[in-house]
Amino acid sequence: MRKDPTHAIIDVGGVRLKVAISVNTYERLPSTMGKVELLTYLHVREDILDLYGFDHQDQRELFLLLINISGIGPRSAMTILSGASTSEFKRRIIAGDVKSLTVIPGIGTKTARRIIIELKEKFVKDTDDDLIALTGGESMRDEIRDALDALVSLGYSRAQAQQAIRKLERSGDLTGSLEEIIKRALAKM
Repeated sequence: MRKDPTHAIIDVGGVRLKVAISVNTYERLPSTMGKVELLTYLHVREDILDLYGFDHQDQRELFLLLINISGIGPRSAMTILSGASTSEFKRRIIAGDVKSLTVIPGIGTKTARRIIIELKEKFVKDTDDDLIALTGGESMRDEIRDALDALVSLGYSRAQAQQAIRKLERSGDLTGSLEEIIKRALAKM
C-alpha cells in the first residue's frame, strides 16, 4: 500500500487499485505497508471508472448524501469530507452555519445553503432517533419526541433540547408524563 493525501494505491490480490481518499482517511491509514480495509464507492461515467475509499461507514454515508445534492460531484464531496470530520460537518449542518461551511474548500455560500436545506432535516432526525433509541418502550419514544419538539417550540435549539434530554436519561429522571419530562428538562437547561 502507498498513500498520499488525495489517494492510496492498494494491492488487492495482486491487482493495484488507485482509490481516491479524503485527508481524514489519509490520516487514519497506517504509514507502514500492511492490511488495510476501506469501504469503497465506484463512480461510473461514460469513459471513466473512479474508485473512492472511506475508512468509516459514516464517512461513506455522508459522501453518498453529498453526491445526491445537485451541483456536488464525487470530487467535490471528497474535498468537503477533507475539510471537516463527519460529526463536525453534521453539527455545522444542524446549526445552519453557512459561514463555517464556506471555510471548507469547494463550498461557496450558495452550495452551503443548498447542503443545509437538503441535509439538515435528515441529520436532526438521525440525532433525535439516536437519542430516542436510548429509552425503553414505544410510548416513551413518543414522549421524548414530543418533549424535544416542545422545547424547540419554546425557543431552545434542537441541540440544547437533546442535551437536556440526555442529562435526564443519564440521571434516571426520564420518566413520568410529558409535562414532567419537559419541566425536568427545563430545569437542566
